[in-house]
Amino acid sequence: MPHAVTKDNVRLYFEEVGSGTPILFLHEFAADHTNWEPQMRYFSRGHRCIAYSARGYTPSDVPAAPEAYSYQHFYTDALAVLDHLGIDKAHFIGLSMGSYSSLQVSLNAPERALSMTLAGTGSGSSLENLDTFRQHCRDNAAQFETLGSAEVAKVTRAAPGRIPFLVKDPRGHADFYAALARHDAKGSANTMRGFQGGRPSIYTLTDTIRKVPTPALIICGDEDDACVEPSLFLKKHLPAAGLTFFPKSGHVLNLEEPALFNDMVERFIALVEAGRWGVRDPRSVPVQG
Repeated sequence: MPHAVTKDNVRLYFEEVGSGTPILFLHEFAADHTNWEPQMRYFSRGHRCIAYSARGYTPSDVPAAPEAYSYQHFYTDALAVLDHLGIDKAHFIGLSMGSYSSLQVSLNAPERALSMTLAGTGSGSSLENLDTFRQHCRDNAAQFETLGSAEVAKVTRAAPGRIPFLVKDPRGHADFYAALARHDAKGSANTMRGFQGGRPSIYTLTDTIRKVPTPALIICGDEDDACVEPSLFLKKHLPAAGLTFFPKSGHVLNLEEPALFNDMVERFIALVEAGRWGVRDPRSVPVQG
């Protein structure tokens, strides 16, 4: 099986298909590389598409040490995949956890990102509730360790932001959470504790975000309440950002509405590659006063 190796010797399983300008797909916490199959099939018609499983998600390695799961590890792992494949820069398409890592790449290595699609971004960012969110992450990690992935999946599948997927596509929803039930429990616990519960809130990164030149498409489901305000925040502060909301949609946007997702992202990437997705024209910004 193909693997890229990180600086701390973690092997990351990846799949690639197609040729052309590279696209790197970064999955959410409850998923793995297979989450992107509808997009791999669609975008590989005109691009070189790569999807990988993050550390802690088999068939990638599952490091034993909890300290090996910081948010820094996750965004540098994305770069390690590109380095392994000899790719200087790519379009980054992320969902949730993958969106956060894509944003971190643009904050720390903007020369590697042609664009970033940030879908379902920023859950848990609220500064007022940050301590509560982090405690929830620690509790959830403990549940993975004591109950196992199958039991935690039963709870996760009924979370509010996941219900629109169930309503629209019960079969797809069932398949998605059957896959989560098979996740490595220790890897999920460490990811929940280290990445999810340890990453900085995007609201603490305002000054840095304002300097990011990367073209960005922000996508949010209008029934994914935890991500609505963070998405508006990113639109306000990312200089070259566009924002769209998917109606009657929750968190798993690329699977809930695959045709709409693919169409929207395809148009975005085409405009970026044509040099037509720039920073906001200052004439469109209302004068404060």
